[in-house]
Amino acid sequence: MSLVVYLILVPLPAALLMLLIKNNTLRNIVVVATVAAVGTLAVLLTAGSFQQEPQYYLVSSAEVNILLFAIEILLTLYVIGVSVRGRKYLIAALSLVQAAALSWYELSGHHLTESLSHHFFVDRLSMIMVLIVAFVGGLIAVYAMSYMKHFHEHHKDVQDRRGMFFSVIFVFFSAMFGIVLSNDLVWIFLFWEITTVCSYLLIGYTKTKEAKRNAFTALLYNTIGGVFFAAGIIFFGMLLHVTELNDILKSDNGLLVIPALLISVAALTKSAQLPFSKWLLGAMVAPTPTSALLHSSTMVKAGVYIMLRVAPLLSGNMAGYFIVLVGGVTFLAASVMAISQNDAKKVLAYSTIANLGLIISCAGIGTYESLWAAVFLIIFHAVSKSLMFLTVGSVEGLMGSRDIEDMHGLIIKLPQMAILMTVGIAGMFLAPFGMLISKWAAMKAFLDSKNMIMLLLLVFGSAATLFYWTKWLGKIVAIRHLSERLDKKAPKCEMTAMVSLAIITVAACLLFPVVSQYMVEPLLTRMFGAAQTVISEGNQHIMLLLLGMILLLPVGLSLTRGSRLTTAYMGGINSGDNRHFTGAGGDMKRMYLANWYMERYFGEKKLFTAASLLATALLVFALIYLIGSTI
Repeated sequence: MSLVVYLILVPLPAALLMLLIKNNTLRNIVVVATVAAVGTLAVLLTAGSFQQEPQYYLVSSAEVNILLFAIEILLTLYVIGVSVRGRKYLIAALSLVQAAALSWYELSGHHLTESLSHHFFVDRLSMIMVLIVAFVGGLIAVYAMSYMKHFHEHHKDVQDRRGMFFSVIFVFFSAMFGIVLSNDLVWIFLFWEITTVCSYLLIGYTKTKEAKRNAFTALLYNTIGGVFFAAGIIFFGMLLHVTELNDILKSDNGLLVIPALLISVAALTKSAQLPFSKWLLGAMVAPTPTSALLHSSTMVKAGVYIMLRVAPLLSGNMAGYFIVLVGGVTFLAASVMAISQNDAKKVLAYSTIANLGLIISCAGIGTYESLWAAVFLIIFHAVSKSLMFLTVGSVEGLMGSRDIEDMHGLIIKLPQMAILMTVGIAGMFLAPFGMLISKWAAMKAFLDSKNMIMLLLLVFGSAATLFYWTKWLGKIVAIRHLSERLDKKAPKCEMTAMVSLAIITVAACLLFPVVSQYMVEPLLTRMFGAAQTVISEGNQHIMLLLLGMILLLPVGLSLTRGSRLTTAYMGGINSGDNRHFTGAGGDMKRMYLANWYMERYFGEKKLFTAASLLATALLVFALIYLIGSTI
């Protein structure tokens, strides 16, 4: 159990040191040392539990429960305090409601801590999540060392609070490890709330009016989710006498679906699904490392992790069907709205919401195939999306813009950044990279489960995904004759993180059969009692062949060096540099080619409200149906 406890506790001393250390060099040393320690512990935990059945651990000290209860109260008081000070009284009321309900549940004797047999457990899914948080999150922290330094050099009006920034990141890591390793539902809720408060602090880092507003939006939606989570825990404990996560699937009580749905709604808020997506879009106002953390490896993954845990309870019933539809509507709507965005971070935000919607739908289906797809979607999305956010942040720092239109010819201007960004984009939608493999499996799962509506949503949403990624990729590799290279390079810390993530993106594709055989399939076999084949061996060979052809692409591009480039026809008198021409009126004009973003058809103003109302209606119908069926 020592490794489990160390993983949760090791980031906390570092978080305290970050608040005390003012020297930037010393701070960076502590960051690197902590990231290395966390990564080592994650590997040791995985290696030590790899060949064994799930491992369960009990904390016998009653003082620990008292300490955690005190932390829970302090968190509530903090949220109420900042909400009242910011005149956000609804947030304060919701926080008070969930805290009062859980406090009564714990103090009244319904949550009998002495009867708990296991406080922590480690299984294959826990290992996967631990590795994602440790390595993807750790690389984002390394990236932030130089990024935040340059951020404050370019934003003199923003108070330099890097100590607080890194402190919150390490508390975030600790809370995420707590969520994925805890077995006590009340403990999970506590760590869940810590991530909510951390996201509020990170989004509001710059303290601008917009940052404060978006931070409170995140706090509101996640507090709503907290109320549903608390209700689900109380329902599990009082009526069904279930207090541990691993016991949820052991009971055959038909009422289990009700608290499973309540916790699923909480997962929807944390994963920024419609109608709760607004908070994640608002998170873009924060510095890039915050966006990368919230969108890839930590915050949103907590929601889908919990969904996977309760997924078998939703399989084959109306509650699961409504969750599937909410995820499907979110996937299609967010994919389509991404087409109309030219802000790179906003495209990534909508892409994150869409892919999380697909994971939620797979969890709602609850079959062996769909959960296999969901686990791999989590893995591949975490790596590729974090790489994308970091490259966008570095390009913005080097060029002063994150507008996709300004990335025209990036392959010439900043070739290293262009290659890394291309790897990230390829990882999101090209064969044979992981996201496409996972969508392939998801499509098969929807077809086998005869969920034709979800199959159609996946097909049309994937078409939209193909469209906006291709537009972006086209901008990167489009060049004008004699385009200039910018004499700028990303700092070493940023390059180290991005190159590492690019290598992991490719390696994850190469090793996915191994990960499937030794990590995912044992997990699902234990859940469903028998193993199944999702991706056949023949298809695996085809995918590896495609990957080999992609790896040969740089060699092919090198053979084109020295080829003669012809001038473009511009409908006027070409000045000879492929940038300017003389128009019919005799005036000199600059040539410019831009993408069509079709905001008239796919803009947020046209689609966001309608899609949110549809998702809200589905959730309301799900709750009404379940309540009506149990009365």
